[in-house]
Amino acid sequence: MDVKKLLIEGYGYAPDLIYEVRNDRVYAYKGCKFGEKGHQGVYFGKIEKDGIRLTIEGAFLVGPKATKNVIELDDKRALAWLKGEDVPVNVKGRAWVILKWKDYWLGGGRLVDGVVKNYVPKERRLVDK
Repeated sequence: MDVKKLLIEGYGYAPDLIYEVRNDRVYAYKGCKFGEKGHQGVYFGKIEKDGIRLTIEGAFLVGPKATKNVIELDDKRALAWLKGEDVPVNVKGRAWVILKWKDYWLGGGRLVDGVVKNYVPKERRLVDK
């Protein structure tokens, strides 16, 4: 699986990292000269049938230099996203996207005809008090 190719096709940018795919999950890390063994890397994204879905960490690594499929959210939609909700946007089509709020990268989601489907894991969502 050519992860760099998927990233360039989907987001217009691929960081210079080492990518390992294990059971459709993509782990990424920077190589070093210490001859590390058994490196796990950070969970970066998941291979889907039509592209790559980025994790929050993957969005932080790709987002700043991404040239396509980046959607910026206002305060209300960013808060809804962080609570695990799907968010409506003024973008049509179908694509894996990166969500951004101000200077923060919120993760990846699936754009389906004006709504971004949320993939923030339950344990990472904001909860009301």
